[in-house]
Amino acid sequence: MSTEAMTRPRSTAPGAAGNGKLTFGGVLRGEFIKFTSLPSTLVLVLSTIAVMAGFAALSTWGIGATLGMASTSPEMAAQMGNLNELTASLPASGIVFAQLIIGALAVMVMSSEFATGSARSTFVAVPTRQPVLWAKALMTTMVAAAVALVSILLGYAVAKPIAANYNMPLEFTSDVFQRNLWFGVVYVVMVALIGLALGTLLRNSAGGIVVLAALFFVLPNALTIFSGMVDWLADVVRFLPDHAASALMVAPGGEDMLETWQSGLVVAAWVAIPLAAAALVLQRRDI
Repeated sequence: MSTEAMTRPRSTAPGAAGNGKLTFGGVLRGEFIKFTSLPSTLVLVLSTIAVMAGFAALSTWGIGATLGMASTSPEMAAQMGNLNELTASLPASGIVFAQLIIGALAVMVMSSEFATGSARSTFVAVPTRQPVLWAKALMTTMVAAAVALVSILLGYAVAKPIAANYNMPLEFTSDVFQRNLWFGVVYVVMVALIGLALGTLLRNSAGGIVVLAALFFVLPNALTIFSGMVDWLADVVRFLPDHAASALMVAPGGEDMLETWQSGLVVAAWVAIPLAAAALVLQRRDI
């Protein structure tokens, strides 16, 4: 090795970036590069948008057709409840199914690091490990929020003319729609961050996705069924993540729903506790 190479400043050594210091911005930029370099991420993002827009159109058409039949049946019309709230929720009706897609994507953001073995090189570059998790969390939040916002707005665009055809009220500036719009974004972000935490804890894509599906689909339905036999289970259901997030999207004071501030605390807990557990396990567990 030449004397020049040995005495070369670190900042000018081949492959060095700037002064050689690792920054959170650099870690975040690297995570975005990894995320956008995989074709599967684009497929899942576009699938989420398509699913939500499609459900918005189908739901609006279905409710409109039902209203046409209900015009001759006062009992059926009464069962449909508040028409303004019902119509305003239609652009976000696909969240129930799209959450699994975006949640699965979030699981793989971390679990794929261990599945491919790239976690070794990632944590050699970032030996403190924590910046990687929190960079992934920030990136996941930004992507999930953007996808949810675009999806609901597109859902509104496709549902609006269908609703007008059936004389259904669907106004962008209405309080009910704005509540569904912004708290719908919160809902999707919550699912995504729980998925990221599961991917970190389990380090397995299939396992993380199965647990996520069980938490948001299987467990709520099972507890709802058995709550008719065990009274206290009805209270447990209200503290599940999907029920708490759904309570944020409806008008305050809904039946069997927590208050808005209570739902907000429950949603925050469902995000903070799994992420804190993931950070602890990631720090202490061998790669």
